[in-house]
Amino acid sequence: MLKPILLVEDDKRDLELTLIALERSQLANEVVVLRDGAQALDYLRREGEHAGREQGNPAVILLDLKLPKLNGLEVLKEVRDDPQLRSVPVVMLTSSQEESDVVRSYELGVNAYVVKPVIFEQFVSAIADLGVFWAVLNEPPPGSLRASRRHEG
Repeated sequence: MLKPILLVEDDKRDLELTLIALERSQLANEVVVLRDGAQALDYLRREGEHAGREQGNPAVILLDLKLPKLNGLEVLKEVRDDPQLRSVPVVMLTSSQEESDVVRSYELGVNAYVVKPVIFEQFVSAIADLGVFWAVLNEPPPGSLRASRRHEG
């Protein structure tokens, strides 16, 4: 079973565009959409309304920087501080080009920082490339579900 892609995005337009882009990339991974940072942490920790979800971490977290309740940097910090989550790849997907946001994201351990392109086709291409890289091409840490299945006989 493929791991899902977790998309945390509150802007309706950016959400729709990202989903279209992921669909065009023809990835078989389920995309789980959450609209704020608190929901994202509940999902990742299997708490609150997500307490009953199946065990396992997403293949990648596509995380907007400017989110309600907890922003992307706060979510990233919590993910990196949690031994069960710290190896999950996190891609900050944002419209912010502020140097302080980029620096702080990398200080907190983000795997990639991608500024959302304004031109639709560039955005679709960037999201498709991200999805394929993190969900298909990236080799996960030894012991993770996908790595163990890939190396079985």
